[in-house]
Amino acid sequence: MKLTQTLLSAALALALSGAAVAAITPEEAKKLGTTLTAVGAEKAGNKDGTIPDYTGGLTTAPAGFKPGDGIRPNPFASEKPRLVIDAKNLAQHADKLTEGTKALLQKYPTFRVDVYPTHRSVAFPKFVADNTAKIATQAKTNNDGRSIEGAHAGFPFPVPKTGYEAMWNHLVRYNGQAYEVKYRNLNVDASGRTTLATEGMNVQEFPFWDASKTSAETYWRIKNTYTGPARRAGEALLIVDPLDIGNKDRRAWTYLPGQRRVKVAPDLSHDTPNPGTAGGNTFDDIFIFTGSMDRFDFKLVGKKEIYVPYNAYSAVYQAKQDDLLKPNHLNPDLVRWELHRVWVVEATLREGKRHVYSKRTFYLDEDSWAALASDQYDARGQLYRAGFAYMAPSYDLPAPYTDMFGHYDLVAGIYSLTGFSAETGGMRQSKPLTDRDWSPDSLAGSGIR
Repeated sequence: MKLTQTLLSAALALALSGAAVAAITPEEAKKLGTTLTAVGAEKAGNKDGTIPDYTGGLTTAPAGFKPGDGIRPNPFASEKPRLVIDAKNLAQHADKLTEGTKALLQKYPTFRVDVYPTHRSVAFPKFVADNTAKIATQAKTNNDGRSIEGAHAGFPFPVPKTGYEAMWNHLVRYNGQAYEVKYRNLNVDASGRTTLATEGMNVQEFPFWDASKTSAETYWRIKNTYTGPARRAGEALLIVDPLDIGNKDRRAWTYLPGQRRVKVAPDLSHDTPNPGTAGGNTFDDIFIFTGSMDRFDFKLVGKKEIYVPYNAYSAVYQAKQDDLLKPNHLNPDLVRWELHRVWVVEATLREGKRHVYSKRTFYLDEDSWAALASDQYDARGQLYRAGFAYMAPSYDLPAPYTDMFGHYDLVAGIYSLTGFSAETGGMRQSKPLTDRDWSPDSLAGSGIR
């Protein structure tokens, strides 16, 4: 299938020059809430009827959900796949698969893609729509796209003109204002053996989405306190990302109980192997992509219909660890795939910059702006890793949720799964902590064992 070209050459020329460029004109902004959803997705379904019209998303919890609970029942549990893709019929559906998905189908005979009816279940609170319309003509990128200004509590670029704008929508994506989750990060080696990389308490906050304020300097902050395995128990880390990341950069600290001290950790970024996954991915692989965009040139290619994990409640909230993690790949019986429109962004390593990846392709869900998949290439230009995020919207807030994700190493034959919480209570929305709780000194108190 051919990509729908959506780029304007004049806008690209300005963006590549490093100038600050307003996202859209007032005329384009008028499409929000009419032909486009409040956050910029196409309201209409596709011609084949396999992608339905957007009608507001899922905002009613199914029977069995307990308010305040971290486990969310599957509202589509009774549905059956409408299509099954495996190595035998791969060629028929190749135009709707990521390169990573195709590689997995070719590499592992037991891997398959069970395609279910598409539900555009993502929904947002009203203030998200209101603020997106308000800031759409004000938001700008600076510093070669690496920083933004003029945006708060709304999606800054609902009609993106550059890859940087699209990626900023992903970076500030709406998950609520704060949440906490007891999680496990798990790795499966080439022999099929599952090992625990880390487990602990994860607290995340999104000051960007505090609608009671008119601005914020920080868009995301995270605190991890490790409780396992035994050799990692008591460790902690804290990361804070500013909107002006082009000038101020990420701030990060770690606490190591053996040293009894908090240390600045500038290496917790870019292609540093992520110790939280025992090196199963890089720091900027977290959530498919996070952090500064200074090492790659990001090009907005266009829109495409792709099969991606979606409404994956069975994997995110109902699965048992041993049932979900199987040799070579996640259990296909527990992973739901759907056809959705995605924005395709290609990231190419900048001349003079260093990274373990030479090229990356990201697939951003048009309804949520969350990155749902990625293809990562090594220095030789060969496909190295494939990433997937498992969308399971929080219908009780409402908000998207894609923070259980994983990466397949197609060279070593191993894979990692990050943020598994189905057996530890799931994900709970929480109240923001105090600024004191986000200070480096707070790590020592939370990490001592």
